[in-house]
Amino acid sequence: MKTSTMTVKGQVTVPKELRDAFGWKVGDEVAFLREKDGVKIVRAERQRRGRAIVERLKGASWNRKLTTDRLMAMTRGEER
Repeated sequence: MKTSTMTVKGQVTVPKELRDAFGWKVGDEVAFLREKDGVKIVRAERQRRGRAIVERLKGASWNRKLTTDRLMAMTRGEER
């Protein structure tokens, strides 16, 4: 088991072995999930959705009109 000490600001360092195992990089967002016996740390869903939007836009046909409203709906996950 790896351990880390919490700072006065509530910060902890995720051990390098675990960051490498999960592919976590500087700037990645994580989410904290309350479990009955502790806290689970996972990669934040928001980032995954953002990557999916970028991938969809990479393949988008720019011959059709992509309005700001449609782009915002895609960003919020309202349009697939």
